[in-house]
Amino acid sequence: MNLNYKNVLAVIGISLCTTFLSIWGFAKWAKSNNSGDVMGKLPANYANFVNGAMPSSSTDFTLAANAASPAVVHIKTKTNAKKIENSNTPRQRNPFFDFFGEDQFGDYFGGPRIMPEQRASGSGVLITGDGYIVTNNHVISGADEVTVTLTNKKVYKAKVIGADPNSDIAVIKIEASNMPYLVYGNSDDVKLGQWVLAIGYPLNLDVTITAGIISAKNRSIDVNSRQGDRPIESFLQTDAAVNQGNSGGALVNTNGELVGINSAIMSPTGSYAGYSYAIPVNIVKKVVTDIVKFGTVQRAYLGVSMAQEDMSEDQIKKVESDLNIKYKPGDGVLITNVLEGGAAEASSIKAGDVISKFNGAVVKSAPELQEQISKYKPGDKITLTIKRNDKETNIDIVLKAKLGNTDVAKSSKLIEKLGGKIETLDKATADKNEVSGGVVVKELGNGVLGKSSIEKGFVILTVNDKEVNNLSEFYDAINKSNGNVKLGGFYPGYFGNYAFILNLKD
Repeated sequence: MNLNYKNVLAVIGISLCTTFLSIWGFAKWAKSNNSGDVMGKLPANYANFVNGAMPSSSTDFTLAANAASPAVVHIKTKTNAKKIENSNTPRQRNPFFDFFGEDQFGDYFGGPRIMPEQRASGSGVLITGDGYIVTNNHVISGADEVTVTLTNKKVYKAKVIGADPNSDIAVIKIEASNMPYLVYGNSDDVKLGQWVLAIGYPLNLDVTITAGIISAKNRSIDVNSRQGDRPIESFLQTDAAVNQGNSGGALVNTNGELVGINSAIMSPTGSYAGYSYAIPVNIVKKVVTDIVKFGTVQRAYLGVSMAQEDMSEDQIKKVESDLNIKYKPGDGVLITNVLEGGAAEASSIKAGDVISKFNGAVVKSAPELQEQISKYKPGDKITLTIKRNDKETNIDIVLKAKLGNTDVAKSSKLIEKLGGKIETLDKATADKNEVSGGVVVKELGNGVLGKSSIEKGFVILTVNDKEVNNLSEFYDAINKSNGNVKLGGFYPGYFGNYAFILNLKD
């Protein structure tokens, strides 16, 4: 096909002119239009997050990690082999077995079996230069031997100073000096979304550091009720990865300050699944101070029962009807009952009152109120702000101990060695068995009591042949002994009296 040369040149010329005019016109328009996202230029307010300032550079964790990790230690425990009864009912002892040694026949005749030696590990945090370490109660509970390994691989034997199952805090000590230690932060200042580091020894690995944010505060997950009779839970929730072995390790802020002790995870498998929980350091400080100073925790009580946090509309209506009040969830902590002899009863607190502040700190849930109370001891005077009939009132209260007094709680090495959980015998059981009083073994624990032939449910009437009618008299008798203790009593529903000799000296 023959093409006209002049026509081709004309087409090319028109195309070039059109292209040039289009580019020139578009550039002219773009220059006069400053609001559009054109020519690769973004709107100015894209990075205008806080008061017109650009966001800060990404957080650097290296300083906090390097400063804190030498003060986090690896704790290893050993629990010796011991006898375990096969039944919850008392055995009928046979002299034949006693003569030949019951260990040889226990598995065949319903007697005790032998639990093999147990070994476990966790983490801990040095809090003083002379070797005091805070960890979880569940890390060292029942252990016969505790060793501590530092990041420099030095190994020390540790002594258990004391423990509190209700808060899951324990204090141990190594004989050392000039140790690296962590400085306490302030868990009340911790904010949602704040970066934190979890430091510990998970899965028997060497010291490991993970990062996350504070995703919730004042969480209660009902885990401490497994070991304590009056559990305290107001956890910091984070998404820093925590696994078995992290228990007792540090949760630190980006300044390297201790803000919590890692304690638990929420997981369907037992391994990290996105949520971990730490005991706020302000609770830790109080518990540690009490254990070191008094040997036991000075726990204060308000003496009230509180409404559930997650009540349905029907439950709220019932509470309102029972107490003749109007209650708005979120106003504070609703008191449903005032206990006889408690601090609240002595200070004109009533059922139906709503606690909105505790010593000036706002409280909106039972865990928040528990956390505030846990910072004080019996005898401390505090101020409650309550809402009553739509009016706020301040009421001064002197906190009391569990028994309704302000006395300092006492502990001793003999009681700690005894272990277990013992309570005053209830009146109904005492009357039924025609005794004036006594104490009952509720749990055996891992102390001397748990290693003896005594079984759960045993009612103790005498200590070294001296009658005891309640828990106070029982502990006094134990403390006044020389460590050799003879316990006399009976098992409800079984004929005869029993006596057991325990050695609390070794």
